[in-house]
Amino acid sequence: MRRLLIATALLLAAPLVAAQAYKWTDANGTVHYSDAPPAQGTKYSKVTTTGTVEPLAEPAASKPTEGSSEAKSSTSQSSLPMMDTPENRAKLCAGLKSNLDALKSSGPIVMQQNGQQKVLDPDQRHEQQATAETQYQQYCSGN
Repeated sequence: MRRLLIATALLLAAPLVAAQAYKWTDANGTVHYSDAPPAQGTKYSKVTTTGTVEPLAEPAASKPTEGSSEAKSSTSQSSLPMMDTPENRAKLCAGLKSNLDALKSSGPIVMQQNGQQKVLDPDQRHEQQATAETQYQQYCSGN
């Protein structure tokens, strides 16, 4: 009886682990991902996802809370470089290490680009991994 319950639970959880997604490009060139197929007549491809998708960590310093004086000044200083302090370097290295671990994993990678989430293809993933490794070697080799 106990084995039957475990087997049933695993069978019910299987669709949650391996989901089906659809990818297509609209007339404006925007790539869309959905769990439902697009309108009839639209060319699309099926994408199989496994596990959970986690966005890459931002290597920049943590964002200030809304309404704080730090938040008001950060909007004008967001394009300015950060001070090279041990704390900022540690945050940068932790973010880069987290990104490298995610890029080296087998799961899908989602990045925010122009306000939209985008799943990286293998070439983009390799490019991001090479960039992150270069930055890690440059900034974190002594850590």
